[in-house]
Amino acid sequence: MEETVDTNVTKTKSRKKRKLWLKIIGGIVGALVLFMGIVFVVNAISNGIEKKNIESYGQYVKVDGKNMNVSIQGSGEQTIVLLPGQGTPSPVLDFKLLIDELTSEYKVVAIEPFGYGLSDKTDKERTTENIVSEIHEAVQQLGLDRYILMGHSITGLYGVSYVNNYPDEVTAFVGIDSSVPNQPGMDVKLPLKSMRFLQTSGMMRLFKKLGGDSYESLAYDEHTKEQMNLISNQVSVNPTLVNELKHLGSNFKNAENSSYPPELPVLLFVQSNNEHNPKWLPLHEEQAKQSAQGKMIPMEGSHYLHHTKFKEIAEEFKTYMKQIHP
Repeated sequence: MEETVDTNVTKTKSRKKRKLWLKIIGGIVGALVLFMGIVFVVNAISNGIEKKNIESYGQYVKVDGKNMNVSIQGSGEQTIVLLPGQGTPSPVLDFKLLIDELTSEYKVVAIEPFGYGLSDKTDKERTTENIVSEIHEAVQQLGLDRYILMGHSITGLYGVSYVNNYPDEVTAFVGIDSSVPNQPGMDVKLPLKSMRFLQTSGMMRLFKKLGGDSYESLAYDEHTKEQMNLISNQVSVNPTLVNELKHLGSNFKNAENSSYPPELPVLLFVQSNNEHNPKWLPLHEEQAKQSAQGKMIPMEGSHYLHHTKFKEIAEEFKTYMKQIHP
């Protein structure tokens, strides 16, 4: 009889513990759902407010029936077509410090591809072929027939295809820590669904807020910093940029044996302190040697060298151009 009583007591205690744990778990889940709901609503409201505070810049050109934003500054005889690194939220504003250093002697045309900055998004697959074709259509709309192609990061990949497709138009290529077609590690599978979830749920905004202002220590004026942050919240990880990331591996794979034409002047500004890729400098050195007028200039800094080395980049570029076209 005592054993039966003890068994019942034990069962009762177990049920109470189970109920208590269920309540605790339910409370945690409820709190998480409430928290995520608040983050989602705050993000949606903030997006609506911030969108109205974004100021237009540049001008639109029609490409494939959509609006592509471009900025034309300076009035020099020679033209630079400036292209962004992958995922740069606002290319025109991101390049502002460098553009300001170049416009005294050059006309600078900064292009925001689809999905970037103030340009429209597109459902067309983000293959190198499509991206290069769209950029060239924008260049044609602007009536440019001879120009220097300059760009950051992923432009090194798209640029190889561009100059080989339009060799009579591009007079030189200038890379700012630009990608190399045969660089290792580009076949990695990216968590694209998770990235989209972080953006649409509002968690990306929260993480950015907690991480502080990434532009704070840079030489941009406060208004430009504010505008870049507003645009970043709007365009980061949008479907067009996610599709570009989806094609990243195949785009590199298709270009791994590509190179710039040997007669094309090539100037490469390269991050000298890339701890993640010890082959970074040798890869660019090899690429520069493929050109009869190739030159590599190592610079210590972040991948976005033009954020801190804009004066040095501009001066070295001007000197190089005078050397090849005395």
